[in-house]
Amino acid sequence: MAELSRPGAARRPLSGEEVTGEPVATPSRRLDIVGRRNVFFAISLLIIVPGIISMLTRGFLLGIDFQGGTELFLKFSQPANQAQVEAVVASENVNGTVQKGANGTYIVRTRALDPAQQKKIVDDLDSKVAPIDRSQIQANQVGPSVAREIVTSALLAVLAAAILILLYLAFRFRRVRGGWRAGFQFGGSALLALLHDVFLLTGIFSILGKVLNLRIGEIDSLFLTAALTVVGFSVHDTIVVFDRIRENLVLSDRLGASRLTFEQVVNLSILQTAARSIITSFTVLLVLAALLLFGGQTLQGFVLALLIGILSGTYSSIFNASQLLVVWRKVQPVR
Repeated sequence: MAELSRPGAARRPLSGEEVTGEPVATPSRRLDIVGRRNVFFAISLLIIVPGIISMLTRGFLLGIDFQGGTELFLKFSQPANQAQVEAVVASENVNGTVQKGANGTYIVRTRALDPAQQKKIVDDLDSKVAPIDRSQIQANQVGPSVAREIVTSALLAVLAAAILILLYLAFRFRRVRGGWRAGFQFGGSALLALLHDVFLLTGIFSILGKVLNLRIGEIDSLFLTAALTVVGFSVHDTIVVFDRIRENLVLSDRLGASRLTFEQVVNLSILQTAARSIITSFTVLLVLAALLLFGGQTLQGFVLALLIGILSGTYSSIFNASQLLVVWRKVQPVR
């Protein structure tokens, strides 16, 4: 790298030059990820399109947070096992979920129940799990209006984040060839990759919940939290690749007439960062897989959403975002 940046230094042929400290192998020995971008686009469409169709025709399986229902706040006077509480609630056929709190408290969320149904659940938990402190019982009815407020706030947060991401990336990459125009190409490509991850995640959950009728595909506040987390993870992973593209573009421009083409720079940058992205994501996925298997029924939907989102974010940052940038640069060349 020192040889490339020192004026007048002798350079080896392009196929053997060092870029950002790593040797550039001959094309025959390199994976041509950018050249196969249509294959990766097709794979994404095969996964996303069925989900979009399901969302438009079937919708989502909504949890209590979004369709309304009953919340029971209970406190056991003796230590209670969460798995036992979940088993008793599941046997009541009230579409219930269980969340463990502090000091032996539990929150049981179900569809709308009348006082008699609420009493039956409390009595069953008291007799089958552990004694319940009756003076600590609270029952609240949750209306769908709360859900609309939550969704509206989340959508506004995503919109604001998208605008800030676009402006930040445009500012961050304005110094590459093409200036602000090139910067907006980087930012726009990152946002398109982000849309890919969001549509893939929501589409899969629509299929799980409404087509396959699985409770794990239920949309609730935890799913919303996972979706927002995926947004941040996806953009972070994409910026890692884009930042390496920026560095290599600057270095390639210094080569003058022998500089790499834009597609070669992008492909090289992907290869230099792919291992880091995959290894980082793999370690996170191991933890999520353990939580999915042993974390209890309440967390399964949340963990599955994170798992799908991180897989999708890693895939899109390597195989979609940079390829979208290449296509955009072909349609609107910059100088």
